[in-house]
Amino acid sequence: MRTEAKKRSDYRHFHAITTRWMDNDAYGHVNNVVYYSWFDTVVNQFLIAGDALDIGRSPVIGLVIETQCAYFAPIAFPDRITAGLRVTKLGNSSVRYEVGIFREDEENASAQGHFVHVYVDRATRKPGPIPEKVRGLLQSIQIAQE
Repeated sequence: MRTEAKKRSDYRHFHAITTRWMDNDAYGHVNNVVYYSWFDTVVNQFLIAGDALDIGRSPVIGLVIETQCAYFAPIAFPDRITAGLRVTKLGNSSVRYEVGIFREDEENASAQGHFVHVYVDRATRKPGPIPEKVRGLLQSIQIAQE
């Protein structure tokens, strides 16, 4: 069964991203690997802007253990896009983000997927609890599971 495209109103945080000429592939649209880069960008932008992640010094970091993306409509340079972000599952040491990619001012996602972080100690890479500051920020965009 094919997933339906979500709407902008389904997301809690938004980040504008500029497409680049090099994002297009030989078929004239943004290559699939670029979408995963956008997922990574919106998640880390949210954490850094929320003062919950210091890339170089945070003792606890999130490692990606799973990603997935469904595509509904093509995007190509020079389209403007917005990435929508929400949290749908928040565990002791893991979080599931869901991301929607919206072309121009369209209401329906051109692509959407998820991204799972497991929080680990930077030095040992052993899973540990999500720090309270990070947890509070994640809760600010959390929605009830559908």
